[in-house]
Amino acid sequence: MIALAAGCLLACGDPPAPPEQALRAWVAEGQQRVEAKDRSGLMEMIADEYADARGNDRDAIEQMFRLYFLRANDIELLTSIEDVRVFGDSAGEIDLKVGMAVTHDGVLGFSADAYNFELELVRDGDHWLLIAGRWGETGEEIR
Repeated sequence: MIALAAGCLLACGDPPAPPEQALRAWVAEGQQRVEAKDRSGLMEMIADEYADARGNDRDAIEQMFRLYFLRANDIELLTSIEDVRVFGDSAGEIDLKVGMAVTHDGVLGFSADAYNFELELVRDGDHWLLIAGRWGETGEEIR
């Protein structure tokens, strides 16, 4: 939906959204794709060069999504953007809190967690791509 709206804006000749607005839209799009369990759509939002301090590359992140989505029946996210920092018009960082509620086939049938994320993005043409990320459960160290 966001991509469609953005496409309409570009077709109408309006100037592109300022980088901070584009980064906020990137988070909203990511939230929608997680809730839809759209792994391929999420992978389009991640740079081929992705690497993080935990030793993950893009393939490892895709595997995490694959396993998580297989185990989950329904996923609901509550996101709160804490800070957006833009460097020029080609790089940005987002500090994000995410509450996750998941239904599954486990003993209780659901689980809920809260995480803090620190995301680094780069602009590739008209698209923002995740290049690195750090995260941790709320109350724990982000790494």
